[in-house]
Amino acid sequence: MKANSLNLLAWKKLRNDKLSFASLVFIFLCVLLGFFAVILSPDSSPMANEMHIELATQKPFTKIIFLDIPKQDIKQVSFMEGIFIGKPSTVKRIPIDKYTAIANGVTYFPYQSEFKQTFIGDYNVKSQTFYFGTDKYGRDLLSRILYGIRISLSVGFIAVFLSLFIGITLGLIAGYFRGKTDDIIMWFVNVIWSIPTLLMVIAITLALGKGFWQVFVAVGLTMWVEVARIIRGQVLSIRKLEYVNAGKALAYKPFRIIFKHILPNVIGPVIVISAANFAAAILIEAGLSFLGIGAQPPIPSWGGMIKDHYSYIIMDKAYLAIIPGMAIMILVLAFMLLGNGLRDAFDVKN
Repeated sequence: MKANSLNLLAWKKLRNDKLSFASLVFIFLCVLLGFFAVILSPDSSPMANEMHIELATQKPFTKIIFLDIPKQDIKQVSFMEGIFIGKPSTVKRIPIDKYTAIANGVTYFPYQSEFKQTFIGDYNVKSQTFYFGTDKYGRDLLSRILYGIRISLSVGFIAVFLSLFIGITLGLIAGYFRGKTDDIIMWFVNVIWSIPTLLMVIAITLALGKGFWQVFVAVGLTMWVEVARIIRGQVLSIRKLEYVNAGKALAYKPFRIIFKHILPNVIGPVIVISAANFAAAILIEAGLSFLGIGAQPPIPSWGGMIKDHYSYIIMDKAYLAIIPGMAIMILVLAFMLLGNGLRDAFDVKN
């Protein structure tokens, strides 16, 4: 009951912190956007990878007319795959400037072309507004930004999970058993700590190979040292308390004391550091993708989008790099503000 009341008090403190609570709501909305990215995106193809080279680097809010021609051979995908991954388009989309309906078909001028063409058969004409413009391959930038939320949140979640699993386990063991066990674990922690994070991530990524899952593992394996040090410090102070000594007097096994009595009392600092690590993981993934060793094309990564378009900053197409850069900045800021709010909420002195 006391634990529940303390958690309820922490939740009330967090709700009263308007900036931190707004950050929590924003992160929740980003999770929903990432989860339903295929449904919400104008381009629902896998990885939002529908290219129209003739539409490259269109400005935001550009409206284009498309001639849709049904395809004969369509790859069938399951309902769940279509909802969460995307499905190939059932039509061939041709950007056009204008068209005229004729008997059993249509005549049209392809986009920015003076040569009239004729198509006989079933067709449909639709217009699409590119609210964020298009990238250098003519892909809808808004759709790729929405898909990119998945990459950033997935890397953050899995990296934080790995870092917590390794860091909490080693921190609990080092802080509780002390002695040579503590010395060995802390020596290993200090060795890993001394290696620059980005250099370690690059080395692990090159060893595991370039790819989507490799980034998750590489980032997670470099973020556990801070967790281990914090957990060890918490355990060193908790192991001297009465309820731990009572457990020893009752001949409880060490791992029962560690995981049932000590671990629940270090959850507060773990939650706070998790928010900060989530932000760090997003930045590291973006940096790796910018260097070309993160998520590989055509996977839409925010860092990869900046890499593809950073040269446009000195031109009148700077938004191609600024939009994904702002997305990274806002999401990281939200996690940092949430971390600050959680720190204050779990501080019993406030």
